[in-house]
Amino acid sequence: MMKMIKLLHRPDNIFLIIIAVIFSLLYSSGPAFGIKFTNIQHLYDITYDMNEPSDVAVSGNGQIYIVDGVNNRVVVSNKSGNVLFTFGKKGSGNGQMMFPLGIDVDNKGNVYLADSGNHRIQIFDPLGNYISQIRIPSNEGVPADPTDLTVDESINRMFVVDNDNHYILVYQLDTLELINTYGTPGIEKRQFRYPFLISSDKDSYLYIVDVINTRVQVLNSDGKFVHYIGGWGVKKGEFFRPKGVALDSVNRVYVSDGYMGVIQVFKPNGEFDSVLSNSDNSIVKKFNTPVGIYIDNNNRLYVVEMFANRVGVYSLGN
Repeated sequence: MMKMIKLLHRPDNIFLIIIAVIFSLLYSSGPAFGIKFTNIQHLYDITYDMNEPSDVAVSGNGQIYIVDGVNNRVVVSNKSGNVLFTFGKKGSGNGQMMFPLGIDVDNKGNVYLADSGNHRIQIFDPLGNYISQIRIPSNEGVPADPTDLTVDESINRMFVVDNDNHYILVYQLDTLELINTYGTPGIEKRQFRYPFLISSDKDSYLYIVDVINTRVQVLNSDGKFVHYIGGWGVKKGEFFRPKGVALDSVNRVYVSDGYMGVIQVFKPNGEFDSVLSNSDNSIVKKFNTPVGIYIDNNNRLYVVEMFANRVGVYSLGN
């Protein structure tokens, strides 16, 4: 549980409360202040006695995989939100987990899990049966802390975020062999301070949530810098503590802010586009500690609300 709290950086003083109030006032003002809204409609929630879930991914057939980290398991539901089964339990053996955080699913439905406390990536079949694993190496004596990954079968690559070592590891997908690393600690281009969740688009660009640098950093598949999204602040297009990132069918970028409880939308070039709103399109939608987010092929948005212990499912509008 301490791992989860550390990654979220809870607000615990009056300064952060004041910042949150200012942010809420700015965003609740809506069109009068030039803030565009993207409409969403709530469909259902998934709960199932979860304890600080962190990430979610959806298979091609609509099966929903939720990382239930403190319970050291993955919760699996169907496309209607009915829980089908769970897999995993606390431990370090094959198929066991220690505070897992991030997840992705390939085109065959195989599940890739960032098993953070065990310093590895585990791979499961669609029913949660263990297939194999990758031990993520330490870096100059610092143990690996894999918090997320993204699988890109179009280029036969898997990209793994190492939170404590502040870089991205690149693996060949078919052999699971480490072939490169991207990034170093710092605040400049291709540098990170506690990167957390990651996603990729149709052109194999990487979108990495660079938490303490309060931005999303975009690299191409060769690790070359493309651009930043966001920066520190409480105005539109800025973040206080970004956590999750996802892309829709036209490569718009959605970023969750765990402190401020909002999800902002950006154009592919990184320019601010809009903020998610309730279905009446009149006020910003506030989430309870949104962390991992995902958009499936049916234009559905999945939002992990960590301290509410649920995943909300929404249909996306314009």
